[in-house]
Amino acid sequence: MAFILGIKKNITQVFDEAGNVIPVTLVKAGPALVTQVKSKEKDGYSAVQLGFGEKKDKNIKKPQKGHLKKITINLNLRWLREFRVADESKYKLGDVIDASVFKEGDKVQVSGTVKGRGFQGVVKRHGFHGGPRTHGQKHSEREAGSIGGGGRAGGRVIKGMRMPGRMGGNRVTVKGLKIIKIDEKNNLLVVSGAVPGAKEGLVEIMKL
Repeated sequence: MAFILGIKKNITQVFDEAGNVIPVTLVKAGPALVTQVKSKEKDGYSAVQLGFGEKKDKNIKKPQKGHLKKITINLNLRWLREFRVADESKYKLGDVIDASVFKEGDKVQVSGTVKGRGFQGVVKRHGFHGGPRTHGQKHSEREAGSIGGGGRAGGRVIKGMRMPGRMGGNRVTVKGLKIIKIDEKNNLLVVSGAVPGAKEGLVEIMKL
């Protein structure tokens, strides 16, 4: 099982051998550090925790410094993320994981936090087409329309009704993406399609 943490970089395109254009996302993947190995006997489940990125020493809290003190390499890690594994015995504290854990053609899933879009209406948030542009309408072109009725007692609003509200800022996982090319020297992965999240945002990549 292969997994790594990375930073989303540019969106661009490449050409395959047949001359077809492929939209891709560049991801700076690793090097990531194994900061903790969890076992079923001790923790109840098998997992590997990776640390990635750097930040100033003054911005690292004391509990995190204590958590990382067992690692011989002195790094001020910015992110810590966990990956479930079937066999944790293959990993040990301080191991370095880089882009070479993947191969060209590997199918992967990528998780990231999408951009926060604030409070949005139903047209942007849910894709509603809005009301008619004519027939005496004045201010209701992008309104949601009726939200009650439908034979419900008291005309109550049912749970799950699609309405205006906060949009974005949530974790999204995209499956079935493909590793098109790997630059091991610069730890760059060229991933087909769109990867969730903003530029320079953290992404988690796992082989399917």
